[in-house]
Amino acid sequence: MSSSPRGVLAVVETQLSNFGLTPLRAAHELGFHTVLLSNEPDRYRVVSVAEEIFAKHVDDIIETDTNSVDAVVAALEPFHTEGRLSGVMTVTDYNLPIVAEVAARFGLPGLSPQAARNCRDKLLMRRACQAAGVAVPGFHQATSEDDALAAADRFGYPCVVKPMTESASIGVTLCRTPADVLAAYRDISSRPTDFRGQPRRPGALVEEYLVGYEVSVESVLADGERRVLGVTDKALGSHPSFVEMGDTFPSMLSAAVREQCTELAVRALEAVGHDFGAAHVEVKVTADGPRIVEVNGRMPGAEITQLIREATGVYLQRECVRLHAGQTADLTFTHSRAAASRYLAAHRAGTLDRIDGVDLARRIPGVIEVDLEVHPGDQVRPAESNLDLLGYVVAVGDTTGDAVRRAESALGQLTPLFDAGGESR
Repeated sequence: MSSSPRGVLAVVETQLSNFGLTPLRAAHELGFHTVLLSNEPDRYRVVSVAEEIFAKHVDDIIETDTNSVDAVVAALEPFHTEGRLSGVMTVTDYNLPIVAEVAARFGLPGLSPQAARNCRDKLLMRRACQAAGVAVPGFHQATSEDDALAAADRFGYPCVVKPMTESASIGVTLCRTPADVLAAYRDISSRPTDFRGQPRRPGALVEEYLVGYEVSVESVLADGERRVLGVTDKALGSHPSFVEMGDTFPSMLSAAVREQCTELAVRALEAVGHDFGAAHVEVKVTADGPRIVEVNGRMPGAEITQLIREATGVYLQRECVRLHAGQTADLTFTHSRAAASRYLAAHRAGTLDRIDGVDLARRIPGVIEVDLEVHPGDQVRPAESNLDLLGYVVAVGDTTGDAVRRAESALGQLTPLFDAGGESR
């Protein structure tokens, strides 16, 4: 395949965020002809950087059925026939198996289809890890209400009930009572398709609740060698949901804990067959040691790639584009500092009037970004998934502590106000 400057780099759907559109920018900056394939391209225009990305960094938009391997192959076939198709990629879990199949059909670099399926489906991931002796929570695929209640009784309360093929913590619920389990199971099992319109696996996953704190391990597999970039400290919101409220890179944890988490993450990646590119493995650190939460065969989402770039100099989006185009990635650290992100959520539902304090947040030393993903007049609610967040701040520092204090100070300046003038606090 051609990897010439005007080779084609295709992105098949992406995350609904600023991060989601950055691979298109990175590919365009590398000289590729960039193509976005989507079954609803306009969904991305609500993202704050969308206007710039679409105007400057997207050469073609192809509207097609991105839930179909055959449709994506047909859409890209003309570029392949011309010898211009250099790579195809995605950074959203929903399309990971589809892109893996498409890459395999065209003979392009990519994750193996089975590894992509294992990463995409939480049940398959759990089974693969369990078979390999990798520590995971107790789990059961419940296919009836009685089945869900029996699993919850076996694991004990509280337990977790979740869909098996969603992302962004959609539908993940901490259940403290049988009534909670029934409500969560009914909600999940009543929805035949996921957030992107793909069929859901029947039933719901009932899991043992892991008491502890969460981190993620970021790595890249290139040329047969896995490079661990580091460990990210993750802050979660209050239950019953599991909303991500902030990330910090590199972790402030001890070397021993980081090593334990990294070792477990690498074993999990081997268990699911991860054999190409970036990976983002979420780990819960408990009194009994680390346990696997999720294994994602893609770059980390939210603002973690930006944190990695600020902390190490590694531009992960660009290097992953290179890998998917058959080129060599440069994962060399050029500096060593720290970065942190914190996310803004509403504390009550209502019609947003404005968010006060943006200018104040930007005045905090070390704050490099304050981004709002909502507008006056939007209906907002307390966050039940990462999709409900209102915006974020990113700060940098010479140490992890510096970055965290700056990001949290900036977040503290932001106050959502509602149409009647009431604050969200």
